[in-house]
Amino acid sequence: MDILFDPPNQAAGLPAAGTAAPDPVRDGTDANFQTEILAASKEVPVIVDFWATWCGPCKQYTPVLEKVVRAAEGRVRLVKVDIDKNPVLARSAGIQSVPTTMVFWQGQPLTQPLPGALPEGQVKKLVEQILQMTGTTTAQADLLAEGKKALEEGALQDAAEIFGALLEQEPDNAAALAGLAKTFMAAGQEEQAKGLLANLNAKQAEHADIIQVKAALELAEAGRKAQGALGQYQAALAANPNDHQARFDLATALNASGQRAEAAEALLEIIRRDRAWNDGAARAQLLKLFESWGLMDEATVAARRKLSALLFS
Repeated sequence: MDILFDPPNQAAGLPAAGTAAPDPVRDGTDANFQTEILAASKEVPVIVDFWATWCGPCKQYTPVLEKVVRAAEGRVRLVKVDIDKNPVLARSAGIQSVPTTMVFWQGQPLTQPLPGALPEGQVKKLVEQILQMTGTTTAQADLLAEGKKALEEGALQDAAEIFGALLEQEPDNAAALAGLAKTFMAAGQEEQAKGLLANLNAKQAEHADIIQVKAALELAEAGRKAQGALGQYQAALAANPNDHQARFDLATALNASGQRAEAAEALLEIIRRDRAWNDGAARAQLLKLFESWGLMDEATVAARRKLSALLFS
């Protein structure tokens, strides 16, 4: 198959580095409250993290907020306020404990203070709800959504052109980079996909979409090798149901064939029979499958539920 798409500056892998976007995470003070929170909230929603140096949960919660906000790529901002250094701001916001989260939009509080440290999943949902409530988006976000839709519908040329155009605008956009890599994979061009991911920076490497496509590439390569021996694995298991390596390899082959539920079930069966086999290799492989499929995929959700039941029974 010919190369599907050859976007500018992609011949050697990643596009040339461009000017970095402004960091959406800032420090708030009594002095800059008007500009960093009230005025800024007229452009994009502003999440305010009230914290303190002596607060243990804050040390774990603030990095989670930073991660999720940066992943939103400019659609929301985070302002961190140390209540001990900025008592006027904390008092005016009615902060009674830390950590506490507030959201401002159009110069006004969008939510009541949310006390306590939220899990990462709830923080992501909070951001999604904020964007829905405010109708906040960017041209880049719209373009990314358009590219993902084209990829889902199998319009690979359109998807490649959209992701490529977005990368011309934002060379460090990890979601667009992952989208283009997935498009190459869908076109059967895994080497081009690998080339795109060859020189990631630290921030890109941590992006959920990048992790997903890298896991998919690893599994696809292993799956091709395993598919040819599918009958061999099935025969080995018929002779010895406790041949965990054969069942592990069978799961790899099933996943490569698109049989996600069956692949997950094979790994779950290993865990049922011997949770510690090969230093927990079955569970680790199952988690890699989840990364590859996406956390909201039906097969992922169903297998996660079964895995939780196994681990906590």
